[in-house]
Amino acid sequence: MDYDGGWAQYALAREDTPVPLPDHLPFDQAAIIPDAVSTPYAAIVEAGDVRPAEAVGIWGAGGIGAHGIRVARLAGAAPIIAVDPLPGARERALAFGADLALDPAAPDFTQVVHRSTGGQGLRAAFDFAGVGAARTQATAALGPAGVLVLAGLTPEPLTIGDSVNFCFQAHRIRGHFGCGDDHVDQLIRLVSAGRLDLAPSITAHVPLAEAADAVARLEKKTGDPIRLVLTP
Repeated sequence: MDYDGGWAQYALAREDTPVPLPDHLPFDQAAIIPDAVSTPYAAIVEAGDVRPAEAVGIWGAGGIGAHGIRVARLAGAAPIIAVDPLPGARERALAFGADLALDPAAPDFTQVVHRSTGGQGLRAAFDFAGVGAARTQATAALGPAGVLVLAGLTPEPLTIGDSVNFCFQAHRIRGHFGCGDDHVDQLIRLVSAGRLDLAPSITAHVPLAEAADAVARLEKKTGDPIRLVLTP
């Protein structure tokens, strides 16, 4: 990440950047660990500090949020509430381990979150969509001492509607980007040990020569892809 040459048959790498892979770990699954899995992993386990039995909400069930759901389940979060306006994304969220998958525009959204968390609200909410409206909704769903983690990037301003309640409830907002140096190694061990199955995340393998078409498929959500792996 952040180095030139990623979309090439060969690329130079500094000696401290390659990571050894076990022989039994498929290379295509290992290829998506940096960023696609490591970013939500760091957001869940570090920025959000999610503990077992804590209620979490995940806004956006795309290529990053879908893995956030899997990591939250691995961390023992309960319930895991996924929020996405796309029906296909909500179906994927349930397949990836969410307990509930809600449409943010549903008229009973607030009531369902309240009921499913035993009236306590969310201990942690994660914006993987990078949408201002999602952040507003996520903040309102937080319970006492809840934290909103901003993992989706957007230039939109962040606004706290009810600042009195925000302070009274001791809410927190944390920005998040990328992952730490050790997170990729941790994920390699977890995937190798069978704790995470990344095979369902590989939507297709695309020849390197068709990289532009692959980007267009992602941008237009053609076939609702999670991750496309370029093969040299």
